[in-house]
Amino acid sequence: MPVRVLIVDDQEPFRSAARMVVEMSDGFEVVGEAESGEEGVELAAELQPDLVLMDVYLPGIDGMEATRRITSADDPPRVLVMSTHESVEFAQAALAAGAIAFIPKSQFGMDELADAWDRAGD
Repeated sequence: MPVRVLIVDDQEPFRSAARMVVEMSDGFEVVGEAESGEEGVELAAELQPDLVLMDVYLPGIDGMEATRRITSADDPPRVLVMSTHESVEFAQAALAAGAIAFIPKSQFGMDELADAWDRAGD
């Protein structure tokens, strides 16, 4: 059974690129996309994905708050936080919010997706 992925990012070009990475990765499939933090929280509850790819900067609530809300649910999906900014503070904040990892968008690819999923264990 494939890992079901929800992509939450306000920029369509990155959602498109992330969708390609997920679809090219064995054992992963995209089940939904959201453009805002609120929409991401709603779709995570509705679609019950296994993994959420979460941008930090989003309209409305930001990715860190959306991550907190998603990971506070019963049996939550894993959340992988990403940003164009490479920052130790973002990595620490993402983990504190309940994310499994933080990856700079410039480093996101099939290997990083699989590695983050594997490191989180299942």
